[in-house]
Amino acid sequence: MDRPSINENTAAWMAFVWISFSISMFLMCSGIFYLPVELWIRGYMIMGLFFTIGSSFTLSKTIRDNHESRKLINRVTEVKTERMLQDFELKEAAR
Repeated sequence: MDRPSINENTAAWMAFVWISFSISMFLMCSGIFYLPVELWIRGYMIMGLFFTIGSSFTLSKTIRDNHESRKLINRVTEVKTERMLQDFELKEAAR
């Protein structure tokens, strides 16, 4: 049976993801800091920013987990099908 391959991201993609995340966080926090509003409004906006980031991470992890579980179920089904075909071929060869 073949071993499943591990799909790793390239170093360039990882750098791009972290750099874009860092730049967007920096620019958003800078924009909130320089808003001409009271401190409690800035605090509310920063709190909203961090809740949005946290829920984005949770959503992406949940989507990834669902995809991985479907892959596992499909792999188990494939193995069962292969086993049934092998048993059928052995019975046919024995005749």
